[in-house]
Amino acid sequence: MTIDPVDLTARLIRCNSVTPLEGGALQLLQVELETAGFCCVRVDRGNVCNLFARWGAKGHDRTFGFNGHTDVVPLGDEAAWTMPPFGAKEKGGFLYGRGATDMKSGVAAFVAAAVDFVRVSPPDGAVILTITGDEEGDAVDGTTALLDHMEGDGEKMSVCLVGEPTCPDQMGEMIKIGRRGSMSAWFTVTGEQGHAAYPHRANNPLPAMVRLMDRLASHQLDEGTDHFDASTLAVVTIDTGNTATNVIPAQSRAAVNIRFNDSHSGASLSDWLQAEADAVAEEFAVEIDLRIKISGESFLTPPGPLSDLVAKAVKSETGLDPILSTTGGTSDARFVKDHCPVVEFGLVGKTMHQVDERVEIVHIQQLKSVYLRILQEYFG
Repeated sequence: MTIDPVDLTARLIRCNSVTPLEGGALQLLQVELETAGFCCVRVDRGNVCNLFARWGAKGHDRTFGFNGHTDVVPLGDEAAWTMPPFGAKEKGGFLYGRGATDMKSGVAAFVAAAVDFVRVSPPDGAVILTITGDEEGDAVDGTTALLDHMEGDGEKMSVCLVGEPTCPDQMGEMIKIGRRGSMSAWFTVTGEQGHAAYPHRANNPLPAMVRLMDRLASHQLDEGTDHFDASTLAVVTIDTGNTATNVIPAQSRAAVNIRFNDSHSGASLSDWLQAEADAVAEEFAVEIDLRIKISGESFLTPPGPLSDLVAKAVKSETGLDPILSTTGGTSDARFVKDHCPVVEFGLVGKTMHQVDERVEIVHIQQLKSVYLRILQEYFG
């Protein structure tokens, strides 16, 4: 049984799986995988649906893993779409639909490659797929639930490939061997409300907020490391909600987002943010409340056997020597890295999350070929 990855991608796109909806996508994959001899288990937790699938013996010391997701982001302005967002229509060599790039095509390509591989040349080892419906959401009950299930059931991946789109412009140009950490912080500065004509009878929180945001935004966190660009801090909102020009407000709120490299940890940056807030609070005699959410720590899979294996397969199928990169946002690789070595390789991601999201049809076939070659070389 050979699976056409383009057809499978189209069938997955037709499943309305906007997080946290499953939309039939995991059911579809389970049927395909069980038909090919994979043992499948639904690992649903909370309001999230997840699928674990294994071909071969449990606990084998040569187990190749794949991680992906079938959930997608919301459509945005549906009226702006020129193609049906869940229609999987083909036009001009592209397949259109939400999730076409991120990342139903990647899941379809690996499923098709894995089924072909175990059918034609059954390996001395095991192949595992962990497919979540919660990557685009809070990611609390998705890949983490799958990894918890594996730990509790004696399942183990020796290495793992995440199928996120990794290529900026050309198919095959980039592999991700790590990701920056990500965290957000929310500040509330509280002063004392009063009349704008009598500022001495109030305590305006805005000068304190402006000073704090300037201190944070103008601070150079680092100059980058061997495998990471310099860390960044972006002020993403300042909101006072005051519509009256003759009133000094009582409060002002702001938020920042930090993407950080391996020079830092979420804890060390949290301490720095608190120290900056405390210093400004003392200077302006205001109260500053700080709330922090750490979405993920930075991590690196050092260049070596796994990245070499993937790079060799990519070059064989695309003709390009892929760059080993840690750029971009976060992915579920941040959870997998605590389980086993992990790298990421997938499609060109230019249209992900956009209106009229689309994927080059030839790239889906090419990605299947890359994944198939990776499996062949890994099991050798």
